[in-house]
Amino acid sequence: MDYPEPLAHESLLVRRGRRSGLFTMVAVHSTARGPALGGCRMWTYDDARAAVRDVLRLSRAMTFKAAVAGLPLGGGKGVIMLRPDEPTLSPERRRAVLEDFGDTVDALGGDYLTAEDVGTGEPDMEVISSRTKFVTGLASGSGDPSPWTAIGCEVAVRATLERVFGSEDVSGRRIAVIGLGSVGGRLAEMLHEGGAELVVADVDQSKRELAQRLDAQWADPLSALTADVDLIAPCALGGVLNDDTVPALRCKAIAGAANNQLADDSLEAQIAARGILWAPDFVCNAGGIINICVELEPEGYDSARADHNVRVVGDTLRTIFDSAAASNTTPLAAALELGRERLQGG
Repeated sequence: MDYPEPLAHESLLVRRGRRSGLFTMVAVHSTARGPALGGCRMWTYDDARAAVRDVLRLSRAMTFKAAVAGLPLGGGKGVIMLRPDEPTLSPERRRAVLEDFGDTVDALGGDYLTAEDVGTGEPDMEVISSRTKFVTGLASGSGDPSPWTAIGCEVAVRATLERVFGSEDVSGRRIAVIGLGSVGGRLAEMLHEGGAELVVADVDQSKRELAQRLDAQWADPLSALTADVDLIAPCALGGVLNDDTVPALRCKAIAGAANNQLADDSLEAQIAARGILWAPDFVCNAGGIINICVELEPEGYDSARADHNVRVVGDTLRTIFDSAAASNTTPLAAALELGRERLQGG
């Protein structure tokens, strides 16, 4: 997502790992509200410039995600850059680059706290923690954040449906979930439990088994995105709402867990002009960092407190919708304004 603020970060550290020879990088966008928290993404990039652009864009999104959620955290992100000629690492190579990333995190002295993200998981965090103490989401703490991201997203889906249809009940609603990973898969399960009629999609054909179990209609990602449904929930990678897909949308609302869903911010106005309500992605997917934040509180981690805090995502989204309506602006503009106020101490 291209926020209107200049591309200004507090720090960007890019290092070639001495064990793996692969680039590891961390971007810290802001520590105005506290240490910068953001996951470690392990992904294949064509070149280092693309990886740097990604880590900068994602870290800035984390600043607004934490600020809008009211957390005492800043925004940062980590990237482990895989090469196109080596998209899959051997266990030995994987451990080597994770240790290299741990050294990169440690070099920032606590300005950045890492967690799992696309391409990494809880076992990887354990390896990283062998090189630095600035790791969250370990089994000894709050654990895997993805179930909490899914809970927050389900709450956001209900708040969005409430705004469009007058009721947060998902029963009988036709919903497309695109991306059935650890977040999207759990979201689909919860929506199914609530009585929703599902269209689901994933590039991984093995996810058809989940579709069958949920009695859901299977589709390819583009067909699911443009299906005739009440709401679509993008839960894979970003940029799915672009110049080609937006004119083809047939839903009434969009609320999902994917980061940076808009290829360009101007597309939100086009979505709104078509009578479609888009819930800002960095509000919908904040459940994971809200859960991790509980781990960092003086009282220590408590799942009941985490559950309560994560479900506040719905109230935050309602506040944003109300603000957008009152000021005759878009939910994105209202969410960014709320984030700026909190970054400035409001």
